[in-house]
Amino acid sequence: MKKLKTNAMRMLDQYNIFYHIHEFKIGKSHLDGHEVAQLIQKPENQVYKTLVLMNHNNEHFVFVIPIVEHLDMKKASKAVGQKKLELLPLDQLTKVTGYVRGGCSPIGMKKAFQTVVDSRAQSLSSFIVSAGKRGYQIEIDPNDLSKVITVQFEDVIKHN
Repeated sequence: MKKLKTNAMRMLDQYNIFYHIHEFKIGKSHLDGHEVAQLIQKPENQVYKTLVLMNHNNEHFVFVIPIVEHLDMKKASKAVGQKKLELLPLDQLTKVTGYVRGGCSPIGMKKAFQTVVDSRAQSLSSFIVSAGKRGYQIEIDPNDLSKVITVQFEDVIKHN
């Protein structure tokens, strides 16, 4: 049986980046990040979600943050030099990125967008992001991500 290869996996292979795939069964309903962490048996602080935001000029920006955290919109805007950002409407996600909800990877999108990864990732030897298809996650060294896409590490999460 042929192994599945997503755009994200092909890009990592092209750059000879080591990664590990975590597979899990999906149903019809959307799984949140906490459920994904349980299914792949990884700590929640190691599993990250990919968020796509846009400015008033319809320019897009990607943020990768821990599933247990919330994006601080002011910090996010400042990190990419914008006055204000808002979440990309879900019905535009596939058109803009090539990926679906629950399978949006920061690697291998239709276009290269400015990408910010929360700085907490740098303290991890590996972190987990979507592989570009629901039911598949990629575990990778966060510093290797910058070998494949342009990425900046910034504190962009809300602190209580």
